[in-house]
Order: sequence, then C-alpha cells, then structure tokens
Amino acid sequence: MVSEVTPLERTPRGTVLYIEDQEINALLVEAQLASVLPGVRLIKASTGNEGVRLVRSEHPDLVLLDMHLPDLGGLEVVRALTLEISEGLKVALLTADHLSMDILKAMSLGAYEYWVKPVGVSQLEKGVRRGLASANADPRHWTLESRRLHGHHKASH
Repeated sequence: MVSEVTPLERTPRGTVLYIEDQEINALLVEAQLASVLPGVRLIKASTGNEGVRLVRSEHPDLVLLDMHLPDLGGLEVVRALTLEISEGLKVALLTADHLSMDILKAMSLGAYEYWVKPVGVSQLEKGVRRGLASANADPRHWTLESRRLHGHHKASH
C-alpha cells in the first residue's frame, strides 16, 4: 500500500538558523539541507550572541544550536531565548558529547531534542522536518504569511 504524502510534507518550508562556530560544520549542514530540503532557508551565526540577535531579527522557525561556542555556551543561548522558546521557537541541540548535564538543563529549559555530531544527512532531514512541522503547527509561532495560509488574517501586536 502506498501512503499519500501531501506536497507540504514533501517540501517543508521555513527558516532554519544554525548557530555553529566551526565553518566546516556550517558548510556541511548547508550543503546537506540544500540537497534534501530545498524549500528551507538556512541562515548562519558563528557565535551565541550573533545567534540570539538573529533569532530576534529574523524569527526563524527552527534553531540548530551547537553546544560549544566561543562566547556563550549552548545552555546560555537557550537561557537567553527562553521567551522565544515559550512562544513556540524550536531549538535542537547539536553536540559531539553524549548526554551531559548542560544538555539536560537545556532540554529542561525548552530545547526539544539533541543530536550527536556528526549528524548524517538522513538524521538532519528528519530532524528539520520534525522541527518545522512542530513550529508550523503552533499558531504562536506563525509568521504573517503562515497566518494568511492558515486563515488567520490579523497580525499579532
């Protein structure tokens, strides 16, 4: 039996912010996303402070967050984004460490999952699909365009 896949499921759309200080990792994720999820826009930050600023100015649907950054650790970034997370922002932690106390604390503050590096293309695709599906299902995180698509015409104030 063939299951039907809606066009929305085939080609998710949204904006993903990748906060990563290692350029090679950022380039790898960029190439992988472009090949499997061409409807996803990727923006990048190389420090925690830049990432927090971009979350507030660009309003991404999903954040991929390296836990080890040169200025702020991933836990501090999650703490700085508490309001945005409470409003529906999805944050996935990327780390070379297996389960650590910082990961547990970040998860308790609202990060929704963590991925151990290196992240393969299949795991990246599935994880981004999950994150975007969750973000798009939460009306608190709809962009003006999403609101129009879902029949809500009033912009939030």
